[in-house]
Amino acid sequence: FFSPPLVVFLGETPRRSVIMFGQLVTGPPGAGKTTYCVGMKHYFELQGRRVALINLDPANDTAPYDAAVSFDELISVDEVMEEFGLGPNGAMVYCVEYLEKNLDWLLERLKPLSETHYFIFDCPGQLELFNVHGCFRNIIHTMMNEWHYRLCTVHLSDSHLCCDPGKYVSALLVTLQSMLHLETPHVSVLSKVDMLEQYGDLAFNLDYYTDVMDLEYLVEHISADPKMAPYKKLTASLCEVIEDFGLVRFIPLAIEDEDTVSRVAGVGGKGVR
Repeated sequence: FFSPPLVVFLGETPRRSVIMFGQLVTGPPGAGKTTYCVGMKHYFELQGRRVALINLDPANDTAPYDAAVSFDELISVDEVMEEFGLGPNGAMVYCVEYLEKNLDWLLERLKPLSETHYFIFDCPGQLELFNVHGCFRNIIHTMMNEWHYRLCTVHLSDSHLCCDPGKYVSALLVTLQSMLHLETPHVSVLSKVDMLEQYGDLAFNLDYYTDVMDLEYLVEHISADPKMAPYKKLTASLCEVIEDFGLVRFIPLAIEDEDTVSRVAGVGGKGVR
């Protein structure tokens, strides 16, 4: 995830060209995004790297970390709900659209850190923002194509979803849609694997869920449940779409386990080189 600034030679005069690196942490509510951000920052700092946490969630005004830049400095969900009478979801979309129209604010706030820090962006958990709506994607593409940030998306899915085959298929679809919609280098992560035992036994071993292969076995397992049997054809069609794209593979993560954190960081680093 981290590379030194590049030096570009123009004629005989060397000019330092700084390229900013970072990761966008996405995933549904409860997937462990904020915990991941804090843990990954700690991991990088132990290696002597300077890291800036950027809170891009306008609803997260009580983040348990010191954000170098926080969305609520510009606008907050509570302010929008009060002024326009919107619900929390509508207010969230409004805030992100407002940021899209005021990106100069974000650029100016990041500039003092760009030559010295690696960025970790703690993103909103509202699914439509990174799966359907265009504003968040437009912000990311501006950062990558105009500001020349090299960014990788780290998408988290709670590993307890593996205990329910139907929810696991849903997690696969959400992850795939995020990859296709955002169009960034992408690392798919199964978070909280150290807590899996609390949720019961898995129908298959963990490698089956991380490799995302041979989903027909999962279809047969789901259809064995009388309540799910009527949906066998639908489930099989969804799994076929997932396998046809062949894009989703998960990396298991326990944020307090250095080996799994190091693997996520390594895979993400390869994606932005």
